[in-house]
Amino acid sequence: MESNQSNINDHPPTILASSPRGNPCLGLDPTVATLNVFADDGISYLLPYAQFLYAERFPNPKLETEPDAPPEKLLIRFAQAEVVVLGSGLKLLEQWIQKYELKFVKSADRRLTAMLNTHITAVTLTLTKEHV
Repeated sequence: MESNQSNINDHPPTILASSPRGNPCLGLDPTVATLNVFADDGISYLLPYAQFLYAERFPNPKLETEPDAPPEKLLIRFAQAEVVVLGSGLKLLEQWIQKYELKFVKSADRRLTAMLNTHITAVTLTLTKEHV
C-alpha cells in the first residue's frame, strides 16, 4: 500500500536561526586550529588558538549612557591581537572558545537580534605586536 506522506529523510532538516549552524555571526568546528575574525573594517584575520591567552566577558559599559547599546562585551586576547566582540548571548562564545571549537566570528544586522540566541553586533581587532 502506498502512502501519500513523504519520508522524513526525503527533506533536509530545517536549520533554526537560534542554532549555531543557522547563525550568520559564528561557525563551529571541533577540529579548527585558528579563529577567523571578520572585523567590521572589512579585514579578515586568522588567529591561532595556540596563541590564545584569555577571554573576558562583562556587561557593555556603554549601556549606562546608550540604552540601545549591545548588552555584553567579550574581550578575546591572543599573543599578538585583541578582539572585542559586542552583542548578546556571548556566554556561548566563551564556552566554544574554551573548547577551541569557535571557527569564525562576524557581526550581523541588528534586525536579527530577536531571532538569534547569540547575536554579534560589532567585531573589532587590534594588533598588539608588530609582525616580526
